Amino acid sequence: MSIDERIAGVLSDLKGRHPGQQEFMQAVEEVLVSLKPLFENQGDEDYLGAFKVIAEPERVIKFRVQYPTFGPNGSELHTTTGYRVQFNSALGPYKGGLRFHPSVSESIIKFLGFEQIFKNALTNLPIGGGKGGCVFDPKGKSESEVRMLCENFMKGLYRHIGPDLDVPAGDIGVGGREIGYMYGEYVRLRGQPDMGVLTGKSTDFGGSKLRPEATGYGLVYITLEALKKYKHYRYLPEEKRAGVAENCFKGLRVLISGSGNVAQFAAEKVMELGGLVISFSDSSGSLTSQDGFSTDQLKELFHLKNVKRGRLSEMAEGAGLQYHAGRAVWDLGLECDVALPCATQNEIQLEGAHKLAEGGCWCVAEGANMPTTNEAVDYLKTKVDIYIPAKAANAGGVATSALEMAQNSARLFWTSEEVDVKLNGIMTNIFATAYKTAQEFGRPWDLQFGANAAGFLKVYKAYKAMGYLKF
Repeated sequence: MSIDERIAGVLSDLKGRHPGQQEFMQAVEEVLVSLKPLFENQGDEDYLGAFKVIAEPERVIKFRVQYPTFGPNGSELHTTTGYRVQFNSALGPYKGGLRFHPSVSESIIKFLGFEQIFKNALTNLPIGGGKGGCVFDPKGKSESEVRMLCENFMKGLYRHIGPDLDVPAGDIGVGGREIGYMYGEYVRLRGQPDMGVLTGKSTDFGGSKLRPEATGYGLVYITLEALKKYKHYRYLPEEKRAGVAENCFKGLRVLISGSGNVAQFAAEKVMELGGLVISFSDSSGSLTSQDGFSTDQLKELFHLKNVKRGRLSEMAEGAGLQYHAGRAVWDLGLECDVALPCATQNEIQLEGAHKLAEGGCWCVAEGANMPTTNEAVDYLKTKVDIYIPAKAANAGGVATSALEMAQNSARLFWTSEEVDVKLNGIMTNIFATAYKTAQEFGRPWDLQFGANAAGFLKVYKAYKAMGYLKF
């Protein structure tokens, strides 16, 4: 049987065990197919057999969550399903965020948990992979409604988590406010504090400096490493080259989607490094600036999203800004050098990938989880010089969550500067690991393969050492 037939057989078997779970199977297929060069050179190892084990969650926890909403006609009680997928603990306690969003399903949570395995492995920190959440839309909800949802979610979850078992964090719809409410309920249920059970906490009670910034900053740090290695400034017009070798973002046009934490802090760091941020988006539309957002406009966006919890359309009248109702950043055909998708899964479809290439984009680094469809990834890899997959590019958030765990365990509190140095070092090492692994297999600059293979091999070696792969 050929390796292609064996890969197809593994995928067919997984689809049979997880029917109708499109997002999960998309994530599995992306990794499985990308690892073909590894399977072809496995020798006496059974990498493909191990993949079948790793792709099956260790545990899927589902529980009922009830919460009220209050309107002019009185209160209404809602019921939804809470999820926690404890996917893989080969390297340490399950680690991954909680997502509160209308799109949440078992398939979504499994795909996120599966991605988390390899992302966490790449950080070289002792954490396994997991993910959780429930169907809930925080938009338009009162503080009391959000608090009661968080408290009731924790009532179903608290028996299954702990600082050495499973340490959830935030994700879409779950920020410091929600983590605080859930931690408070956890303490009430347990009858004692345990700072290490959740990360993403406020720095007022056990949180880490730079945790909100970490995913966005980390995305820029790893992109910067790629730009330095690629020496892209050789291809810039003469008038753009000055100083670029030292600061590789200088003068580059950067498209960013999303407007949450990842997008905000990626933009902040890009601008700090001299780049021009051309766009943001939310679920209602996109906001663009051909000349790049100003520092004051970025501050206004921070206030709009983090304090007012408003929509980007409210900034439509700003100087030099254009609002595109109902349109994604990738539909606009904007010219750029670098694209940082930071919104949600599958936001870049094949048509959007075509428009990126036509707009001159030569570097894509993924800030969101699986923001590009598999067919769009395959196309972009033939058109752009640098493609950094989410498992490598957005690992800064979970890396800093692990640093928060370390601070909680040691009863320490590091400064922003200390955390930033550690974060930069982790992202630099992730790039070096993915790049080196790709080189070793004769696939220079195939960072998708490099990241997937490096993460997979780390988990494989741990499983093999623990006897999980023996009959």
